[in-house]
Amino acid sequence: MHYNDVKRTLENMLHGPYKLLYVSPERLQTGLFQEYLPDFNISLIAVDEAHCISQWGHDFRPDYLKIAFLHELFPDVPILALTATATPQVQEDIISQLQLSKPHIYKDSFDRQNILYSISYSENKAKDTLRFLEQEKGSSIVYCRSRKQTETVARQLVQSGISAIAYHAGMAKDKREEAQQAWMTNESRVMVATTAFGMGIDKADVRAVIHYDAPEHLEAYYQEAGRVGRDGKNATALALYNSGDIERLSNSTELKFPPEAYLRQVYQSLVEYLQVPIGGQPDQYFPFDLNDFCKKFQLQAVPASNALKLLEQEGLWTITEAVFHPATVRFTTDRTSIDQLSTAYPDLWMVTTALLRLYNSVFYYPTVISLSNIAKQLKIKKELLEQLLHTLHKMQILEYYTPSDGPQLFFHHYRVDSRHLIIDMQRIQRLRKLHEERTNAMIDFLQNTQQCRSKILLPYFGEKRESDCGHCDVCKSKTKQSDSNTSKLKQQILAELHKRQQLHIATLNAIFPHATQSEIITLVRTMIDDGTLQLKENGDICLPNK
Repeated sequence: MHYNDVKRTLENMLHGPYKLLYVSPERLQTGLFQEYLPDFNISLIAVDEAHCISQWGHDFRPDYLKIAFLHELFPDVPILALTATATPQVQEDIISQLQLSKPHIYKDSFDRQNILYSISYSENKAKDTLRFLEQEKGSSIVYCRSRKQTETVARQLVQSGISAIAYHAGMAKDKREEAQQAWMTNESRVMVATTAFGMGIDKADVRAVIHYDAPEHLEAYYQEAGRVGRDGKNATALALYNSGDIERLSNSTELKFPPEAYLRQVYQSLVEYLQVPIGGQPDQYFPFDLNDFCKKFQLQAVPASNALKLLEQEGLWTITEAVFHPATVRFTTDRTSIDQLSTAYPDLWMVTTALLRLYNSVFYYPTVISLSNIAKQLKIKKELLEQLLHTLHKMQILEYYTPSDGPQLFFHHYRVDSRHLIIDMQRIQRLRKLHEERTNAMIDFLQNTQQCRSKILLPYFGEKRESDCGHCDVCKSKTKQSDSNTSKLKQQILAELHKRQQLHIATLNAIFPHATQSEIITLVRTMIDDGTLQLKENGDICLPNK
């Protein structure tokens, strides 16, 4: 939203029909918002995705820490914090960081009994995904780690006759909305997306979530898997993994937490890339292309991206996947200088005159402009208008920012020399240790073949589970094994009776020591009830009519 839209929204909060205002934590810190904030009649402050306030959570965002200042403005207003995936440690941190005094804690069970958790080792994920989706006919999500992978998998599914569509932040906004709408209305059955998809989307009839690549930690796995079966009906969460996933997870700690010298190198490269001078605090969005940045400064994309994220958590900047920013203009000179353009540069003077006539705020703050409307007024092509605006920008007559809807970086601190940059390495080292622990927990979960999935997931989130769920892949495997053992024992008893004619039930345990007495008695009773065996008065068992 540009400045005028934001101001109009805030006016509606004060004097208009608005009852609920939904804002990002970053918005709370802007001057315009804080100008209106004290006059709001607020009855409740609700903090969504509250795990983002914890530095020990999986998705920490530093601006969440600043939400607590609302206590000072509204000391008597209750605060409600909500999250779906907080471990006990993160829950404590939420209470501390939001400065909640003796809060009431309401927890629903993490146990989703209608979800069948299934993990499968796969050397051919494309084939296994197709086979599963051919059997599961309902609405589904396939999560991939990269944008390129989403497009590849979606294309493979379509070629195999599965109605699928890709979704990722690199797509144009209208294409993303079109893809989401097609999936929401079941026009497209399968959504193949990066993990950002699904936040805030409540589609009740999703029957399957497939993790094409192993998630980094159990918090992410549980949250993404939890997007199935919201109608309470049975649904499946399938995760595929192979040796490459295990290697990636094992190496992720080193990649995610590069050394301090590298962090300083990335910081220096970024401020040079954005051309931010020492002492400068632009407080503005910059179009930011990670690939272009890495290419210009000869950095590898993965460690550079992780370094940027760590420095973002230090409060230096905010990186967004995709934000639409219309063209804006603000004059940086006086009217005398503008008037002098009329003789030396008549075409440039014509543009400045049109801007002043159409937008009376261009001298005071960056103003959103319509390139098409101005070009029409001047009877010139839009491309020529853009060239003239760029020229005026270079001449420092005005600041012109081109429209964009790609990734953006908002720079919001005073730039310093990278050698003097303060980095909290103790915090980063603790995060590193926690990441390693979470990663190891994910690897153990993937490779587990003995313990019920729910009996691993629930204690991880601080909830006890006494009995097996009975329907995850491990439990089903145990049931099949048990059925197989029972069938084998039945055949062994029948074979023994064919040899001996009759046996006392008490001697069966000595003949078959691999089975418990309870298993033998239960099986023999079943066989007597269905007529497979006959029980004599002396306690012997035999085949019927023997």
